[in-house]
Amino acid sequence: MPNPAVIILDFETTGHSPTLGDRPIEVGAVRIEDDRIVDRFQALMNPGFTISWFIESLTGISNEMVAEAPDCEEVMTRFADWIGDTPLVAHNVGFDRKFLDAELARIGRERVNPMACTVLASRRLFPEAPNHKLSTLVRHLAIFTDGTFHRALADAEMTGHLWIALTDLLCNRYRLGSVPFALMQEITKIGRAKVDRFLRGYAERHGEQQTMVEAAWSR
Repeated sequence: MPNPAVIILDFETTGHSPTLGDRPIEVGAVRIEDDRIVDRFQALMNPGFTISWFIESLTGISNEMVAEAPDCEEVMTRFADWIGDTPLVAHNVGFDRKFLDAELARIGRERVNPMACTVLASRRLFPEAPNHKLSTLVRHLAIFTDGTFHRALADAEMTGHLWIALTDLLCNRYRLGSVPFALMQEITKIGRAKVDRFLRGYAERHGEQQTMVEAAWSR
């Protein structure tokens, strides 16, 4: 049985907090089905005020680039339609979630999608990594990159491949036929030292059930 579809998203923003008036300047996302990227979404957006020199130097997104871009409301309406109710994933999900929820509220929409964090999951499943920054994990796992970071679609694609690596590890190490989204969410709430025992118990409880479901799926 295939892993559930997920959407990996990333925002580039004018700062750290929508409560302080910061807004997105780019969104990028990839849809993953059957452990491969099947669709992409990317758009620059005009926040309605000047981007700082620091953000421009970090992201490479200039005021000139967003001058002719649609406003945040237009882009976020399209993005909300595109994601639907599909589960969402981000690297450091707390950051992206607060911008997503704030922008959806501006257009009278509300997120119904569950969310999971690849930072928290990788800390538990790849504890040997030097750290759990996206760039470090990309090198550690030999994920393909053209060297572009802090652009929304590039970061979303690399995070997508990280998500696939995480689900592959669970399937291979614990002999799971698929990884429910709720299982990955649960892993991120457990202390690192307890994760292996939790997953072995989960595999024992669900392994036979998954085998029966997979047999029915393949008929």
